[in-house]
Amino acid sequence: MCLPHTKIREYLATLFQLKISTSGLSRHVIRVAGILRAVHGEILNDINNGSVLSADETGWRVRGRSWWLWVFGTPDTAYFTVDKTRGSDVVRRVLGEIFFGVLVVNGWSAYLYLLCEQQSCLSHLLRKIRKFRDAFPHLTDIVKFYVKFRRIIRDGERLQKNCDELGEVVFQRRLKRLKKRLANLLEWPNPDNVLQDIIKKVKRQQPRILTFVEHPGVPFHNNYAEYLIRIGVLKRKISGGSVSAEGAEAYAFCFNLCNLCCAVFPFPNTWKESLKHYIRTGKPLSLKSYSNINIVDSEVKKAA
Repeated sequence: MCLPHTKIREYLATLFQLKISTSGLSRHVIRVAGILRAVHGEILNDINNGSVLSADETGWRVRGRSWWLWVFGTPDTAYFTVDKTRGSDVVRRVLGEIFFGVLVVNGWSAYLYLLCEQQSCLSHLLRKIRKFRDAFPHLTDIVKFYVKFRRIIRDGERLQKNCDELGEVVFQRRLKRLKKRLANLLEWPNPDNVLQDIIKKVKRQQPRILTFVEHPGVPFHNNYAEYLIRIGVLKRKISGGSVSAEGAEAYAFCFNLCNLCCAVFPFPNTWKESLKHYIRTGKPLSLKSYSNINIVDSEVKKAA
């Protein structure tokens, strides 16, 4: 719910007559994150084995200093982490040196050091071009460039959608033609200074603009990662970030499991059952075990 600890303390005291300090609440969050660390590892493993992965990052505050909240998400789960830097070391720590799926990102250079196929967020790119277009309405070449570039993206969408119907030979021929159109567009004759800046921005992303066409199910935008990271943005705005690095990482873990529960498992039942299993056995209930329990329960209900 993105509430600061002061509000949680007030609600517990008012509604349940339960007195606990904000530091006590923070210790509980850190302790639960430590208990369920194995589940954290399961989520990370799922991320690394995803076929399509979206990533994004946003600012975070730890004891008033600037840190970064990162998210790596598949359609089923998400992995959040907090780090001091916005550099490539974070990408390597999470995904290693090689990723075998398609990584959809916002064009930030830190992701370029990862060996994988990448798709740049074309929504970001179109938004930047529109800003130039609106700022310089008298420069008609910007409008023409924008329209032609957007048409290439839309034709790419149609080609991706009709891939199976066209067959491999026709598909590859049309894809080659589409890439040629993009290359020709970037060789705009005698561009003014503003259009030159736009072309430079697009050229930097050129190898990652039409990747989505060749991969069914890969979007040309990074909207999903932006949706995932919104919970962190809300938390940051309301509470101002974290007091310690340990607390920040614990909250990132909570984001991981909350997001997974919203997508796949019921929340807070997943946490409750996992912690009950920890009390009995000294180990948290794994996601795989929880999933198997749900399957058995469903079969029993059907049989009944």
